Amino acid sequence: MAKCDVAIVGAGPYGLSAAAHLRAANGLDIRVFGEPMSFWERHMPKGMLLRSPLAGSHLSDPSRSLTLQAYQKKSGKQITAPLPLYRFTDYGRWFQSQAVPDLDCRKVSLVEKNGTGFQLTLEDGESWKARRVIVAAGIVPFAWHPPEFSHLPFTLASHACEHCDLSRFAGKRVAVIGGGQSALESAALLNETGAEIEVLVRAPFVRWLWRQKWFHTFRPVARLLYAPPDVGQAGLSHIVARPNVFRRLPRSLQDRWGKRAIRAAGAAWLNPRCAPIRISTGTSVVSASPVAEQVVLKLSDGTERRVDHVLLATGYRVDVSRYPFLSGRMLESMRRINGYPQLDSGFQTSIPGLHFLGAPAAWSFGPLMRFVAGSEFASLAVTRGILGNRNSKRSS
Repeated sequence: MAKCDVAIVGAGPYGLSAAAHLRAANGLDIRVFGEPMSFWERHMPKGMLLRSPLAGSHLSDPSRSLTLQAYQKKSGKQITAPLPLYRFTDYGRWFQSQAVPDLDCRKVSLVEKNGTGFQLTLEDGESWKARRVIVAAGIVPFAWHPPEFSHLPFTLASHACEHCDLSRFAGKRVAVIGGGQSALESAALLNETGAEIEVLVRAPFVRWLWRQKWFHTFRPVARLLYAPPDVGQAGLSHIVARPNVFRRLPRSLQDRWGKRAIRAAGAAWLNPRCAPIRISTGTSVVSASPVAEQVVLKLSDGTERRVDHVLLATGYRVDVSRYPFLSGRMLESMRRINGYPQLDSGFQTSIPGLHFLGAPAAWSFGPLMRFVAGSEFASLAVTRGILGNRNSKRSS
């Protein structure tokens, strides 16, 4: 059986960044499994623009030599803001080629405890033994399908992450459910492909992330109010950008500010593209009934809509038990809170040697972990945790 010190499950921004940092530590054998940037290539729509600023869209390496600017300089490909999805995925693949050239693209089908370490079974049946496992497997399994749509087949209702090309809906009547960036940008892209769109928003209004003129004129003042990752509102942004500070706040404050920092909103540059689209606020779906090859939606205001498809831009709800590769025994012994693993300062679970990065770390470290911008902090912390444990064992 093949062996390694650390096996990383997932080759997105968090998995690749963690690998880059760990590989800079002498003597560690690191293996990364998974297709690079697969979530962004297979589960985000063509034509999408990243809402995150460029400063919050870098993957992380210890020398900071694999930034977006370095990619632009070495590849000759222009970086623009907002950053197009295709450019970001290309950057991620370039980062992988530099930091993890020996990436194993096979999927991991099972992770289970094996003595003091772990055994990984790959999709082709090959087994690996690892002293530690870092799960950086993304959010696709957490896609939230509201119960009122659960009985509808995929042909009539689907989650936004289940499509990378929305042109299939050209000429169709589509109801988009949600009021955040995913819903609004999906609606804009659908409208631009020739679909007839209505966005149904439960909230009383759509929140847009406007910036006043002074924000662009007085940059030093803006930096005092907003940290570079730009997650959260003025002031709160700086607390969110410091996960070690955020995690020490009272739990009630973490929960309140965490929700506030990621409340549904659309980028200001998206607003003009949504101008021709019908957006119904203060409206929720009471029931959804299939009729022939369409769906009849009964709304909270007493009206009905008949559409060809319902697109659920309803976000994600973390529950690590939905990762299909985690063994049942490990899940039973892992301390979890509302689906999230409880993590220590090194992103380690209650099972020694098992770590989680990305959105599953948000309960322990705050909302920054839901964004690419959190990859630097997470990579540094998990590396410190692993090296510290390794050195303490050597000295004992």
